Amino acid sequence: MTWQEISVQEFSPEKDIVLIDVREIDEYQSGHIPGAVNVPLSALEENTSQIPTNGKVFMVCRSGARSGRACDFLSQLPSHTNAVFVNVGGGTAGWIAEGREVVTGDNPH
Repeated sequence: MTWQEISVQEFSPEKDIVLIDVREIDEYQSGHIPGAVNVPLSALEENTSQIPTNGKVFMVCRSGARSGRACDFLSQLPSHTNAVFVNVGGGTAGWIAEGREVVTGDNPH
């Protein structure tokens, strides 16, 4: 399976999108894109049930490397063949550099 990549500039989170932040918990808590749900890459394999199996799923990390690995892994799972994984290149660091809003703490919003 394949996956797609878009830049932070192209990424415009809408109300009903699925956005998974694969950074570690402390990174997520220190500032994340509003609406992002934290599923750390280090625990992704044990938590694939938290990832939708169809539709478009956006993945983000600090810069785009870990979320790219997550896209690779998830797109190869037979259970997730109906999902389209989209890596947000530039990640949260790029999001912050653009001056866009971040949320701190455990909650997505």
